Amino acid sequence: MSQKNAHQFPLLILMANMFIVMTGIGLVIPIMPTIIHHFGAGGKTFGALIATFALAQFIFSPLAGDLSDRLGRKKAIVFGLILFSFSQFLFAFSQQLVLLYISRIFGGIGAAFMIPSMMAFVADITTVETRAKGMGRLGASMSLGFVVGPGIGGFLSTLGLQAPFFIAGVAAALAALLSILFLKEPERAAIPAAAPKKRDPLLKQLALSAKKPYFILLMMMFTLSFGLANYQATISLYTNVKFGFSPSDISILMVVGGLIGVIVQAFILDRALRVFGEVRVMNTMLVVAAAAMLALLFATGFVSVLAISAFFFTAASLLRPAINTTVSKMAGSEQGFAAGMNNAYMSIGNMIGPALAGTLFDINMALPYIFGAVIILVTLIICIKWARSLKKKQNLRPNYHPRSTP
Repeated sequence: MSQKNAHQFPLLILMANMFIVMTGIGLVIPIMPTIIHHFGAGGKTFGALIATFALAQFIFSPLAGDLSDRLGRKKAIVFGLILFSFSQFLFAFSQQLVLLYISRIFGGIGAAFMIPSMMAFVADITTVETRAKGMGRLGASMSLGFVVGPGIGGFLSTLGLQAPFFIAGVAAALAALLSILFLKEPERAAIPAAAPKKRDPLLKQLALSAKKPYFILLMMMFTLSFGLANYQATISLYTNVKFGFSPSDISILMVVGGLIGVIVQAFILDRALRVFGEVRVMNTMLVVAAAAMLALLFATGFVSVLAISAFFFTAASLLRPAINTTVSKMAGSEQGFAAGMNNAYMSIGNMIGPALAGTLFDINMALPYIFGAVIILVTLIICIKWARSLKKKQNLRPNYHPRSTP
């Protein structure tokens, strides 16, 4: 058997693991409003529960990455799957609100150990020529899992609110067992590098990022994630309270919107970036995202909410890759550091956004969307000013399409 074929089986296991994890993360979205109401809680608790997962993942990702380098990818992946499985069972059978928070913490820690380790595993078992293809397949499993997760959650909730989490816990446990039995530690991960360079603390890395030429883009990623999280974190709660949408209704919104995002990324993103350039795509989609958030306040029912969500998810699916591409162009030889900081700023926005959105929701249902639209428009102003400053400096002009600057 060729080396290429020998890599296919572990890649399939990793893809299955990633799909299971992202499905488990996504299935909570349509069910959360009903669970929150069961505990007599409101939007503040809803947003905090979502943010807790992201916070735990953000805090433990550096530690998990170091342990993955030292102890091996397989151990980190299996440990993460076991933690994630435990978190799902705990969420399913929790009778106290504090246990829901503890469950989300364990889930975030599990994701911190799994997701980066799986990406590193793919890098270990692929060559430079095949790495993009391997990462693409792993990324596709991630996107697909998050897209179908809300649909599965909404469907299984008809069997009881605990059913989706119980089944997700069983699936993650089976994935851990499958990984133990059939996933072989990659040789490169098992051999420690000679005199590895000690990684700077996360706060020091964030401080260092402020001196980089792409810092404005990192801030744009933060404000963008912050603004988008206002929509994504409370859309299920908003539609449940205002229109009485059931978990099944909400799952349809999430699945259709997510599928549109996947289709746009697969068939439109590359062409749009080549034809219009990154900056123009960013500016246009920022306007679309802000308009969608405000339009939701005037929605009258399921069809209008579905149409508005389609526009919103289309904008989101183009915005993040456009920023990622621009950061990569400006990073030069610092691709790893730039990608890590880009993810860090996005994670911070994903943490703060839901927590604040939930608090604003309790004050007035419309506030998260008004505030989110304002934040996105601020991001638009930053983008326009940044692009104009680049045009004046002229030093990075070859990296951009002639029509990319406003």
